[in-house]
Amino acid sequence: MRIVGIILVALGAMALGWEGFSYVTTEQVGDGPAEMWREKERTIWVPPLVSGIVVVSGLLLLASNGRREEL
Repeated sequence: MRIVGIILVALGAMALGWEGFSYVTTEQVGDGPAEMWREKERTIWVPPLVSGIVVVSGLLLLASNGRREEL
C-alpha cells in the first residue's frame, strides 16, 4: 500500500500544479464530396478540491501501518 500512497501523493501534487490538461481532436466539418476536417483543442480541468483529496488520501495510506490484525 505504500507504493499506492506515493503514487497518489505524486499525482495529486502534479494536478495541483497544472490544474488540467489539453488535447487535440479532429472532427469532420462537411458531408459529401467536399469533406473537410478541423482540429479542435479541448481542455479538461481538474478542480483543486479533487487534487487535495487525492493528496490527503495518499498521505493517509503512507501514514497507515499497512498491517492487518489477524483474528
